[in-house]
Amino acid sequence: MKLPALALTALLSLAGCVTTPRVEEPSPASEDSDDGLSRTRLRETAAVGGPRVTPVALLEDSRCPTDTRCIWAGRVRVTVRVDLGSGSQIRELTQGQPIPVADGTLELVAVQPDKTEHPIAPEAYRFGFRFMGGL
Repeated sequence: MKLPALALTALLSLAGCVTTPRVEEPSPASEDSDDGLSRTRLRETAAVGGPRVTPVALLEDSRCPTDTRCIWAGRVRVTVRVDLGSGSQIRELTQGQPIPVADGTLELVAVQPDKTEHPIAPEAYRFGFRFMGGL
């Protein structure tokens, strides 16, 4: 059975089509004026003082669920991309432990939502960062 020339042409033209995934620009993060933190979600970028910080991956959330008594409070660790004027770096941040970045320190200060007995979807996390510039 032969395909009509028009159908064959249509099939050949479609064979050359390629769909590329849409790359979205990171959403701007919000600045909370009450506590001075820059907040953002996974794969979104926040201007944190001088550096721009993008949480790339949640490595650990071992926090104790609210309304639970725990021996150890747990911790949150994230991989972040830190963009500076001189380039980008991939770093690991643990909540409450500042790391040296450029002329100051970068700290993961807050993580929301609070931990519960139920798993938290990665897209629900919101991270609060603070950059303390050097003198």
